[in-house]
Amino acid sequence: MSEVLCLELSVILWIVQVLAQAATARAEFGDAYLLGPRDEQREPKGVMCGRARRALTNYTENLVPFVALDVALIATQHTGGLGPTIWILARIVHFPLYLSGIPYLRTAAWAVSIIGLLMMLGRLAGL
Repeated sequence: MSEVLCLELSVILWIVQVLAQAATARAEFGDAYLLGPRDEQREPKGVMCGRARRALTNYTENLVPFVALDVALIATQHTGGLGPTIWILARIVHFPLYLSGIPYLRTAAWAVSIIGLLMMLGRLAGL
């Protein structure tokens, strides 16, 4: 998979996670709260709403270094490595595992995504 395709998929996955988080929040908090100014911050009480929110936070935290490395690989023409593909595939697997509450496999998928980032960093550094 090319770096550009992985970048495109990373945005699609972000949108999927935002929509999943919004759907679970809507079910828990209702339209009046979600469409309003949200002056009062509500913490999710439902399992799925909490998991969807934490999964999105985790993804967003990991998306930043991925995008930085991916764009750097494209800009420096160090493309062709497996790191971006490993990262995006691991993150695609991570999301349903997180929502399902499967702890060890979820953590393993996250670890594989970190390996993908390290591979990208190594390729960028010329290793």
